[in-house]
Amino acid sequence: MPSKKLTIVNKLGIHARPATKLAKLSSQFDANVFVCIDDKRVDASSIMGLMLLAGAQGKEVIVESEGAQAQAALEAICQLIEDKFDEDE
Repeated sequence: MPSKKLTIVNKLGIHARPATKLAKLSSQFDANVFVCIDDKRVDASSIMGLMLLAGAQGKEVIVESEGAQAQAALEAICQLIEDKFDEDE
């Protein structure tokens, strides 16, 4: 299962808008994507699950994926996080 550790860099962390973007993006792939913070692991297609992770700026997250498009999904999700969820701050 491919995985990658990242740091949340956008100012407001994973709030409603980034959670929605992440969930929509993860649903575009033939893969199961998970986001982990501390001891919590949620399905990346769940907006509520992502918001409950309390992914604040500076928090480390691990993105995991499995399935036919696991690598492509992992790369796309990681790029979104690294790009601050396309937010200005």
